[in-house]
Amino acid sequence: MNKTENQKAWLFVLPVVALVAFNAIIPLMTVVNYSVQETFGDNTFFWSGIIWFEQVLTSERFHDALGRQMLFTFLILVIEVPLGVAIALAMPRKGPWVSVCLVLMALPLLIPWNVVGAIWNIFALPDIGLLGRMLNGLGFDYNYTRQPLSAWFTLILMDVWHWTSLVVLLTYAGLVSIPDAYYQAAKIDGARGWAILRYIQLPKLKRVLTIAILLRFMDSFNIYTEPFVLTGGGPGNATTLLSIDLVKIALGQFDLGPAAAMSLIYFLIILLLSWVFYTLMMRNEPQQ
Repeated sequence: MNKTENQKAWLFVLPVVALVAFNAIIPLMTVVNYSVQETFGDNTFFWSGIIWFEQVLTSERFHDALGRQMLFTFLILVIEVPLGVAIALAMPRKGPWVSVCLVLMALPLLIPWNVVGAIWNIFALPDIGLLGRMLNGLGFDYNYTRQPLSAWFTLILMDVWHWTSLVVLLTYAGLVSIPDAYYQAAKIDGARGWAILRYIQLPKLKRVLTIAILLRFMDSFNIYTEPFVLTGGGPGNATTLLSIDLVKIALGQFDLGPAAAMSLIYFLIILLLSWVFYTLMMRNEPQQ
Protein backbone atom coordinates (compact mmCIF):
# COMPACT_ATOMS: atom_id res chain seq x y z
CA MET A 1 0.00 0.00 0.00
CA ASN A 2 1.46 3.33 -1.08
CA LYS A 3 1.32 6.15 1.45
CA THR A 4 1.02 9.76 0.33
CA GLU A 5 3.41 12.02 2.22
CA ASN A 6 1.94 15.21 3.59
CA GLN A 7 4.37 18.09 3.08
CA LYS A 8 2.16 20.78 4.60
CA ALA A 9 4.23 20.78 7.80
CA TRP A 10 6.87 22.78 5.91
CA LEU A 11 4.46 25.72 5.91
CA PHE A 12 5.07 26.12 9.65
CA VAL A 13 8.83 26.23 9.08
CA LEU A 14 8.85 28.68 6.18
CA PRO A 15 8.47 31.86 8.31
CA VAL A 16 11.49 30.88 10.40
CA VAL A 17 13.50 29.97 7.29
CA ALA A 18 12.61 33.31 5.69
CA LEU A 19 13.57 35.23 8.84
CA VAL A 20 16.90 33.45 9.20
CA ALA A 21 17.66 33.92 5.49
CA PHE A 22 16.85 37.62 5.73
CA ASN A 23 19.05 38.09 8.81
CA ALA A 24 21.91 36.25 7.12
CA ILE A 25 21.74 37.60 3.57
CA ILE A 26 21.39 41.32 4.32
CA PRO A 27 24.54 41.60 6.50
CA LEU A 28 26.45 39.38 4.08
CA MET A 29 25.55 41.54 1.08
CA THR A 30 26.54 44.65 3.05
CA VAL A 31 29.96 43.16 3.77
CA VAL A 32 30.37 42.17 0.10
CA ASN A 33 29.46 45.73 -0.90
CA TYR A 34 32.11 47.25 1.37
CA SER A 35 34.74 44.71 0.31
CA VAL A 36 34.78 45.93 -3.32
CA GLN A 37 34.40 49.65 -2.72
CA GLU A 38 36.21 52.55 -1.09
CA THR A 39 34.49 55.25 0.92
CA PHE A 40 35.71 58.64 2.12
CA GLY A 41 32.67 59.47 4.22
CA ASP A 42 29.37 61.19 3.39
CA ASN A 43 28.14 57.77 2.22
CA THR A 44 30.06 58.18 -1.04
CA PHE A 45 31.52 54.99 -2.51
CA PHE A 46 34.06 54.32 -5.25
CA TRP A 47 34.62 50.99 -6.99
CA SER A 48 37.92 49.40 -5.93
CA GLY A 49 37.63 45.83 -7.26
CA ILE A 50 39.64 43.18 -5.45
CA ILE A 51 42.31 45.50 -4.11
CA TRP A 52 41.24 44.94 -0.49
CA PHE A 53 41.41 41.17 -0.89
CA GLU A 54 44.92 41.43 -2.33
CA GLN A 55 45.95 43.73 0.51
CA VAL A 56 44.65 41.34 3.17
CA LEU A 57 46.07 38.17 1.60
CA THR A 58 49.53 39.70 1.21
CA SER A 59 49.53 41.31 4.65
CA GLU A 60 52.00 39.96 7.19
CA ARG A 61 49.62 41.11 9.92
CA PHE A 62 46.88 38.85 8.57
CA HIS A 63 49.23 35.89 8.25
CA ASP A 64 50.43 36.32 11.84
CA ALA A 65 46.87 36.55 13.20
CA LEU A 66 45.82 33.53 11.12
CA GLY A 67 48.79 31.56 12.43
CA ARG A 68 47.89 32.37 16.03
CA GLN A 69 44.29 31.42 15.33
CA MET A 70 45.25 28.08 13.77
CA LEU A 71 47.54 27.30 16.71
CA PHE A 72 44.82 28.13 19.22
CA THR A 73 42.22 25.99 17.45
CA PHE A 74 44.65 23.08 17.08
CA LEU A 75 45.52 23.12 20.79
CA ILE A 76 41.86 23.37 21.75
CA LEU A 77 40.87 20.35 19.66
CA VAL A 78 43.86 18.28 20.77
CA ILE A 79 43.08 18.91 24.45
CA GLU A 80 39.31 19.16 24.70
CA VAL A 81 38.18 16.25 22.52
CA PRO A 82 40.25 13.48 24.22
CA LEU A 83 39.64 15.04 27.65
CA GLY A 84 35.90 15.23 27.02
CA VAL A 85 35.76 11.60 25.89
CA ALA A 86 37.76 10.49 28.96
CA ILE A 87 35.47 12.35 31.36
CA ALA A 88 32.34 10.97 29.64
CA LEU A 89 33.71 7.43 29.94
CA ALA A 90 34.35 7.95 33.66
CA MET A 91 30.83 9.26 34.38
CA PRO A 92 28.26 6.85 35.87
CA ARG A 93 25.55 5.49 33.58
CA LYS A 94 22.99 4.68 36.29
CA GLY A 95 22.04 5.88 39.73
CA PRO A 96 21.50 9.25 41.43
CA TRP A 97 24.97 10.53 40.57
CA VAL A 98 24.08 10.71 36.88
CA SER A 99 21.97 13.84 37.37
CA VAL A 100 24.58 15.42 39.62
CA CYS A 101 27.36 14.86 37.08
CA LEU A 102 25.29 16.14 34.17
CA VAL A 103 24.36 19.33 36.05
CA LEU A 104 27.98 19.95 37.05
CA MET A 105 29.10 19.42 33.47
CA ALA A 106 26.47 21.82 32.14
CA LEU A 107 27.28 24.66 34.56
CA PRO A 108 30.25 26.16 32.65
CA LEU A 109 28.16 26.27 29.46
CA LEU A 110 25.52 28.42 31.18
CA ILE A 111 27.93 31.25 31.99
CA PRO A 112 27.95 34.12 29.44
CA TRP A 113 31.16 34.49 27.45
CA ASN A 114 32.02 37.97 28.75
CA VAL A 115 31.52 36.77 32.33
CA VAL A 116 33.87 33.84 31.70
CA GLY A 117 36.56 36.26 30.52
CA ALA A 118 36.01 38.52 33.54
CA ILE A 119 36.13 35.58 35.97
CA TRP A 120 39.42 34.32 34.58
CA ASN A 121 40.81 37.85 34.34
CA ILE A 122 40.50 38.15 38.12
CA PHE A 123 41.23 34.49 38.87
CA ALA A 124 44.58 34.59 37.03
CA LEU A 125 45.91 37.94 38.27
CA PRO A 126 49.47 37.31 39.54
CA ASP A 127 49.06 39.36 42.74
CA ILE A 128 45.50 38.75 43.96
CA GLY A 129 44.15 35.96 41.76
CA LEU A 130 43.95 32.44 43.19
CA LEU A 131 45.57 30.83 40.12
CA GLY A 132 48.27 33.49 39.81
CA ARG A 133 49.25 33.41 43.49
CA MET A 134 49.23 29.61 43.53
CA LEU A 135 51.51 29.28 40.49
CA ASN A 136 53.90 31.95 41.72
CA GLY A 137 53.86 30.33 45.18
CA LEU A 138 54.91 27.05 43.58
CA GLY A 139 57.95 28.76 42.06
CA PHE A 140 56.65 29.50 38.56
CA ASP A 141 57.25 32.93 37.07
CA TYR A 142 53.65 33.59 36.05
CA ASN A 143 52.17 36.88 34.85
CA TYR A 144 49.71 36.64 31.97
CA THR A 145 49.58 40.43 31.59
CA ARG A 146 53.27 40.63 30.63
CA GLN A 147 54.40 37.19 29.46
CA PRO A 148 53.11 35.77 26.15
CA LEU A 149 53.56 32.15 27.27
CA SER A 150 51.59 32.77 30.46
CA ALA A 151 48.89 34.55 28.46
CA TRP A 152 48.55 31.58 26.11
CA PHE A 153 48.49 29.14 29.03
CA THR A 154 45.70 31.11 30.71
CA LEU A 155 43.73 31.46 27.47
CA ILE A 156 43.90 27.73 26.71
CA LEU A 157 43.06 26.80 30.30
CA MET A 158 40.05 29.15 30.28
CA ASP A 159 38.66 27.68 27.07
CA VAL A 160 39.22 24.10 28.26
CA TRP A 161 37.33 24.88 31.46
CA HIS A 162 34.50 26.57 29.58
CA TRP A 163 33.95 24.26 26.60
CA THR A 164 35.15 20.75 27.44
CA SER A 165 31.72 20.19 28.98
CA LEU A 166 30.16 20.39 25.51
CA VAL A 167 32.27 17.47 24.31
CA VAL A 168 31.50 15.59 27.53
CA LEU A 169 27.73 15.96 27.18
CA LEU A 170 27.71 15.02 23.49
CA THR A 171 29.94 11.99 24.11
CA TYR A 172 27.93 10.89 27.12
CA ALA A 173 24.71 11.03 25.09
CA GLY A 174 26.37 8.84 22.47
CA LEU A 175 27.63 6.36 25.06
CA VAL A 176 24.26 5.83 26.75
CA SER A 177 22.66 5.21 23.36
CA ILE A 178 24.87 2.18 22.65
CA PRO A 179 22.75 -0.97 23.18
CA ASP A 180 23.78 -3.29 26.02
CA ALA A 181 23.91 -6.17 23.55
CA TYR A 182 27.26 -4.95 22.27
CA TYR A 183 28.75 -4.99 25.77
CA GLN A 184 27.29 -8.41 26.47
CA ALA A 185 28.82 -9.78 23.28
CA ALA A 186 32.18 -8.22 24.20
CA LYS A 187 31.97 -9.80 27.65
CA ILE A 188 31.33 -13.21 26.14
CA ASP A 189 34.34 -12.77 23.83
CA GLY A 190 36.49 -11.74 26.78
CA ALA A 191 37.05 -8.18 25.57
CA ARG A 192 37.99 -5.63 28.21
CA GLY A 193 38.94 -1.98 28.56
CA TRP A 194 40.82 -0.77 25.51
CA ALA A 195 39.28 -3.39 23.19
CA ILE A 196 35.75 -2.25 24.08
CA LEU A 197 36.73 1.38 23.58
CA ARG A 198 38.41 0.74 20.24
CA TYR A 199 35.98 -1.69 18.62
CA ILE A 200 32.62 -0.73 20.16
CA GLN A 201 32.52 2.71 21.74
CA LEU A 202 34.65 4.80 19.38
CA PRO A 203 33.01 3.44 16.19
CA LYS A 204 29.57 4.09 17.66
CA LEU A 205 30.66 7.60 18.72
CA LYS A 206 31.99 8.56 15.30
CA ARG A 207 29.02 10.71 14.31
CA VAL A 208 28.77 12.30 17.74
CA LEU A 209 32.48 13.11 17.79
CA THR A 210 32.22 14.54 14.29
CA ILE A 211 29.58 16.97 15.53
CA ALA A 212 31.65 17.77 18.63
CA ILE A 213 34.80 18.45 16.60
CA LEU A 214 32.94 20.60 14.08
CA LEU A 215 31.25 22.64 16.81
CA ARG A 216 34.47 23.16 18.75
CA PHE A 217 36.42 23.97 15.60
CA MET A 218 33.94 26.59 14.40
CA ASP A 219 33.48 28.11 17.84
CA SER A 220 37.21 28.22 18.66
CA PHE A 221 37.97 29.72 15.25
CA ASN A 222 35.34 32.41 15.88
CA ILE A 223 36.24 33.09 19.51
CA TYR A 224 36.37 36.76 20.42
CA THR A 225 34.74 37.76 23.70
CA GLU A 226 36.68 35.59 26.15
CA PRO A 227 40.24 36.40 24.92
CA PHE A 228 39.33 40.07 24.44
CA VAL A 229 38.10 40.40 28.02
CA LEU A 230 40.97 38.31 29.39
CA THR A 231 43.98 39.76 27.57
CA GLY A 232 42.70 42.27 25.02
CA GLY A 233 44.98 40.56 22.49
CA GLY A 234 48.09 41.20 24.57
CA PRO A 235 50.68 41.31 25.84
CA GLY A 236 51.65 43.07 22.64
CA ASN A 237 49.99 41.02 19.90
CA ALA A 238 50.68 37.63 21.50
CA THR A 239 47.02 36.64 21.79
CA THR A 240 45.62 38.78 18.99
CA LEU A 241 43.58 36.13 17.26
CA LEU A 242 41.97 36.64 13.86
CA SER A 243 38.67 37.84 15.29
CA ILE A 244 40.33 40.39 17.58
CA ASP A 245 42.48 41.71 14.73
CA LEU A 246 39.39 42.00 12.52
CA VAL A 247 37.56 44.10 15.11
CA LYS A 248 40.62 46.32 15.53
CA ILE A 249 40.71 46.98 11.79
CA ALA A 250 36.95 47.55 11.49
CA LEU A 251 36.23 49.57 14.63
CA GLY A 252 39.63 50.72 15.84
CA GLN A 253 41.04 51.92 12.53
CA PHE A 254 37.66 52.20 10.76
CA ASP A 255 39.11 50.63 7.61
CA LEU A 256 35.82 49.24 6.35
CA GLY A 257 37.10 47.95 2.99
CA PRO A 258 39.95 45.79 4.34
CA ALA A 259 37.79 44.70 7.28
CA ALA A 260 34.99 43.56 4.94
CA ALA A 261 37.43 41.68 2.70
CA MET A 262 39.02 40.08 5.75
CA SER A 263 35.56 39.07 7.03
CA LEU A 264 34.78 37.25 3.78
CA ILE A 265 38.17 35.53 3.74
CA TYR A 266 37.64 34.57 7.39
CA PHE A 267 34.22 33.12 6.54
CA LEU A 268 35.56 31.14 3.57
CA ILE A 269 38.41 29.70 5.65
CA ILE A 270 35.97 28.44 8.29
CA LEU A 271 33.63 27.06 5.64
CA LEU A 272 36.42 25.27 3.78
CA LEU A 273 38.06 23.77 6.87
CA SER A 274 34.70 22.65 8.25
CA TRP A 275 33.97 20.89 4.96
CA VAL A 276 37.40 19.23 5.03
CA PHE A 277 36.87 18.05 8.63
CA TYR A 278 33.45 16.64 7.84
CA THR A 279 34.57 14.96 4.61
CA LEU A 280 37.58 13.28 6.24
CA MET A 281 35.63 12.02 9.24
CA MET A 282 32.64 10.75 7.28
CA ARG A 283 34.34 9.37 4.17
CA ASN A 284 34.02 5.71 5.23
CA GLU A 285 30.43 6.02 6.43
CA PRO A 286 27.85 4.00 4.45
CA GLN A 287 25.50 6.01 2.29
CA GLN A 288 21.91 5.97 3.48
